[in-house]
Amino acid sequence: MLVGPTAVGKTKLSLALAEESRAEIISGDSMQVYRGMDIGTAKATPEERALVPHHMIDIHDPDYPFSVAEFQERCVSLIKEIDGRGRLPFIVGGTGLYIESVCYDFQFGEGGADDHYREELRQFAEAYGPEALHERLREVDPETAERLHPNDQRRIIRALEIFHVTGERLSDRLKVQKRLTPYELCIVGLTMDRGLLYKRIEDRIDQMIGQGLVEEVQGLLEKGYTTDLISMQGLGYKEIAAYLLGQGTLEEAVELLKKNTRHFAKRQLSWFRRMKDIEWVDMSDLTDFSTHYRKVRAIISGKLLPDR
Repeated sequence: MLVGPTAVGKTKLSLALAEESRAEIISGDSMQVYRGMDIGTAKATPEERALVPHHMIDIHDPDYPFSVAEFQERCVSLIKEIDGRGRLPFIVGGTGLYIESVCYDFQFGEGGADDHYREELRQFAEAYGPEALHERLREVDPETAERLHPNDQRRIIRALEIFHVTGERLSDRLKVQKRLTPYELCIVGLTMDRGLLYKRIEDRIDQMIGQGLVEEVQGLLEKGYTTDLISMQGLGYKEIAAYLLGQGTLEEAVELLKKNTRHFAKRQLSWFRRMKDIEWVDMSDLTDFSTHYRKVRAIISGKLLPDR
């Protein structure tokens, strides 16, 4: 597995590694499953995907409520299929909970439900805004609140509902997972000087705007995909949609997107640093891709490839 924050350089490195290692890439990104959401999710291009097989990309329309449980189920099946072909399953991405759920076979129980309370929370969010709902979660479960963006209303409501019904925080439930793996794991984490990473994030967002992110979001809105959907609450889509709906200027939307993405990268790093089994490679020297490649290749070779 190759993990790390957005804009750290996972795609380029993963393609080179996958080609040499006879691997098939499984996207570990919760947003790349959605069709028509290409620029804002930084999907590998069709040309890049033609180099090696890719999975978990473009499997659902944007109005589908994709979940970590489905991701886990699909990945477990894909890993068996890829291994059965004599190739290496290679998960690449930055959605920590999704990736960890596969690594350590998390068990996802329902945890109880209260439809009336859930509707009460929806009405609260509508009346007072997503930040107020997010603050309610922070009061009872600060760890989960730190992980979830204020716009991720569905998951915030679910975390509050679990606490309301069971008295148990979602973050505590995740901590008691056994974290025993059924796999021979090799997890490489990519990191980078914080200032440099933030500069790369800002440059990438400027590039996305130049590539047509505004037009991509406009097309989704015209197809009827509304901002309350999980997909449209993703980074880039929520901010640009607000601009297109008359809630501020494009410049304000871009600056907000940069700010939100920097915060997201910080949360990603915090999540991965709590994971065990990760071997870290610093990508700060942007002029030395070959050295980064050799370091990661050596880690993989030492753990997995001798038996291939």
